[in-house]
Amino acid sequence: MSEVLKPDLCVIGGGSGGLSVAAGAVQMGASVVLVEGHKMGGDCLNYGCVPSKALIAAAASANASREAEGFGVSAPTPQVDYGAAMDHVRSVIAGIEPHDSVERFEGLGVRVIQDWAKFTGPRQVEAGGHVIQARRFIIATGSTAAVPPIEGLADTPYLTNETLWSNRDLPGHLIVIGGGPIGMEMGQAHRRLGSDVTVLEMARALGGDDPEVTAVALDAIRAEGVDVREETGVTSVSGSAGAITVQLSDGSSVTGTHLLVATGRRPSLDRLDLDAAGVDHDRRGIKVTRGLRSTSNSKVYAIGDVAGGAQFTHVAGYHAGLVIRSALFRLPVKTKTEIIPHVTYLDPEIAHVGLTEEAARAQYGDVVETARFDFAENDRARAERRTDGFAKAVIGKRGRILGCSIVGAHAGDLIQPWSLALYKGLKVGDMAGHVVAYPTRGEISKRAAGAYFGPRLFESARVKWVVRMLARLG
Repeated sequence: MSEVLKPDLCVIGGGSGGLSVAAGAVQMGASVVLVEGHKMGGDCLNYGCVPSKALIAAAASANASREAEGFGVSAPTPQVDYGAAMDHVRSVIAGIEPHDSVERFEGLGVRVIQDWAKFTGPRQVEAGGHVIQARRFIIATGSTAAVPPIEGLADTPYLTNETLWSNRDLPGHLIVIGGGPIGMEMGQAHRRLGSDVTVLEMARALGGDDPEVTAVALDAIRAEGVDVREETGVTSVSGSAGAITVQLSDGSSVTGTHLLVATGRRPSLDRLDLDAAGVDHDRRGIKVTRGLRSTSNSKVYAIGDVAGGAQFTHVAGYHAGLVIRSALFRLPVKTKTEIIPHVTYLDPEIAHVGLTEEAARAQYGDVVETARFDFAENDRARAERRTDGFAKAVIGKRGRILGCSIVGAHAGDLIQPWSLALYKGLKVGDMAGHVVAYPTRGEISKRAAGAYFGPRLFESARVKWVVRMLARLG
């Protein structure tokens, strides 16, 4: 006989979103069953954010010696031990694993079942010999690498972001199919570690961001020696380990030692049998309301990558907070996609929140204005010889902040006040008026906001007339 469990919440998926729900709910007094069939911590800890940023940090360390001469420092050519770099990646993961472990969550009071979950009805799941009849179900199973149907790919050795971390041999020539964030980040990192790198993108590289912004990053990457080929389709793949040939749509080909497929991600829903639960879904994920409930089964929520929206770890965390409010306290919640920032961890970094200039003009027309400030005009950036880039604010009627894009060193940190401004409905005057420490890069955001007022103050005949009139009054 299967044991029947009747918790308040059944969380399916032990990635960042699912763990946040489970930890938050159980500490507020709810009974929680967490089901995870693979690795605790999910994609972010094991295959995505954590290992990729660890490798990017190793690559940045190697690159620092190459740039030292500009500061009057002589540094030897870096000698890269790729296996040791992967050991660094593994050590970073290992340092975080206890926080996401079965032991920690059981210590909090969560019942953890290490198995794959399968719906057997609208309010019932089976996993690990248990039947789970929960008051609410939260699906947080994340996503996995999407592999395109390229001729010959199934018979050719290739890597994805999930298998890259088991490779301990530095690629002599890494071919990357896909010029999105993952492909470009790993392309630049491997170039800095000593690989030749070719990135193939069938459309525009980093196509989700403002072209003016991505141009700065792409110029820098190409200057480092990464061969980025845009509007280049792949027709077939062939070869064996160490000698892989990719045939291109223009009739040419490129041959390398390793192949990385980075063509996007697909939601992980295959094992769940959502039809048995009456949960509508498609290739993008589970169909949900703005409150993250299934549109066809109100007892089921979906968060993170499976909810059909932006696929970022911080989105899953944001969703987790909303679901706790809804499922435990029955409060109305709605997602606000306009407040979600995203960062591409290149050098220079790309960060964005809200509407791009193009999207804002399409929605609001000619009332949209932009204000920008270049890194080259920032004293801290000059001191550190990191002057490539700019911040561009997108502003609507009466100074309403609609969005911001930043490209440059530490852009991911600099985007945070703009995200807060959108969340709180602040105006560009608020950003221009707050005080920041000197000399910091934080001045870039303040000065970008201030640029909105420049023409209004310094080029206004009316302002100059008022100043003259007041001067006459003594």
